[in-house]
Amino acid sequence: MNAFTNSRIVAAYRERTPGSASLAAEAARLFPSGVTHDGRYLDPYGLYVSRAQGPHKWDVDGNRYIDFFGGHGALLLGHQHPAVTEAVATAMAAGTHFGASHQGEITWAKAIQRLVPSAERVRFTSSGTEATLMALRLARAFTGRQTILRLRAHFHGWHDHMAGGYSNHFDGTPTPGVIPGITDKTVLVDQNDIAGLRAAFAANNDIAAAILEPTGGTFGQIPIDPDFVHELRRLTEANGALLIMDEVVTGFRVSPGGAQVAYGIRPDLSSFAKIVAGGLPGAAVAGRKDVLDQLDFAVSAAAGKEKIQHPGTFNANPVSAAAGTAALTVIAETDATDRASATAAALRAALNAVLEDAGLSWAFYGTYSGFHLFTNPGKRAIRPTSFDAMTIPAAELKDSPKALLGRLRLAMMVNGVDTNGRIGGVLSATHTEQDVADTAAALRESLKMLRQEGEV
Repeated sequence: MNAFTNSRIVAAYRERTPGSASLAAEAARLFPSGVTHDGRYLDPYGLYVSRAQGPHKWDVDGNRYIDFFGGHGALLLGHQHPAVTEAVATAMAAGTHFGASHQGEITWAKAIQRLVPSAERVRFTSSGTEATLMALRLARAFTGRQTILRLRAHFHGWHDHMAGGYSNHFDGTPTPGVIPGITDKTVLVDQNDIAGLRAAFAANNDIAAAILEPTGGTFGQIPIDPDFVHELRRLTEANGALLIMDEVVTGFRVSPGGAQVAYGIRPDLSSFAKIVAGGLPGAAVAGRKDVLDQLDFAVSAAAGKEKIQHPGTFNANPVSAAAGTAALTVIAETDATDRASATAAALRAALNAVLEDAGLSWAFYGTYSGFHLFTNPGKRAIRPTSFDAMTIPAAELKDSPKALLGRLRLAMMVNGVDTNGRIGGVLSATHTEQDVADTAAALRESLKMLRQEGEV
């Protein structure tokens, strides 16, 4: 039963999702691989969802799923939070695009400043990729330097400066379509390697900025040592470089003020997206006034410098501004962040109890409102309920068999749970104790299905 085409799991998935299969066949004639985001690619095909509410979503065949994909991390408040939904409806009724400034963008920026002390100035973009690209450009213009220091396996979007080094090309070579000159001005360092970090700064006096995911690669799939983050802050200051915290995922999820507030570190620049726009398209780069002054007409003219140009049709879109303001207000005035993190801790414990009962030396781990699966490719002697991911090399944490994970994800969906492709995800403030119990039951049944196929 090991042939994928003969898999009972695949057969059960196909039987459950004929509507998704039909739409996937149509999409295959329209989109490369039939998908509009790499993370939605799944063999034999992915789900097509028709609606969502709170922590749940329903596919076109009417099947309900506990949702841990969470809008790619954007939905800390769950699907259709009433405050966000009402704000969006009101904004839509007034107009979707004015081609002019509006009160909403001011209110939105103030909502960010309320939570993020380092946000002296804010510039809105349409996506996290745009925000990190702008942060790099600001850093280069401000310092007069060209080189960017990055950490291997940290993701900062898909623009040319970030196209490699997070899932492949860890040697710094360019990925397809990226010119060598860009990667030549990138220094890659291993996370948690303080000696390597110090050596990189000692060997290169052209570093304009260092950028990182503050809780570690892929929202802590590779957990980071806080001492490393503090040392990076110290070294950037000592060497005249800027520190960019990419809080696209961690912003408002680690704490209401982001990872930077949790760590007690003030970055020079930060990128925000996902939650910052309440689950709608929208993002921002925020930070020091003197750095963002590179975008200021009057300041640039007075200094005799060329201003950094930054158009963008959907910058500070009024509907996104309304959604973002509503979401950030809820986060500021409730325990939503802490609630999501507490439920995630309960989920990790429940899933590890299932693994232990099944006699599997795998483990679920994570911090704050995230979780990840370690499938133990090195066959280490580990116990799921006492697993410490900090003791495992980064390459090993990311080295999971794709075919096995794909089969497990299908089994989990057959049993009513949707995770990301790594069998991890994020929680919202709307996930409940019942969702935790149901997810543990789904994992238990999914492991039985894998055993029937000889996969575990």
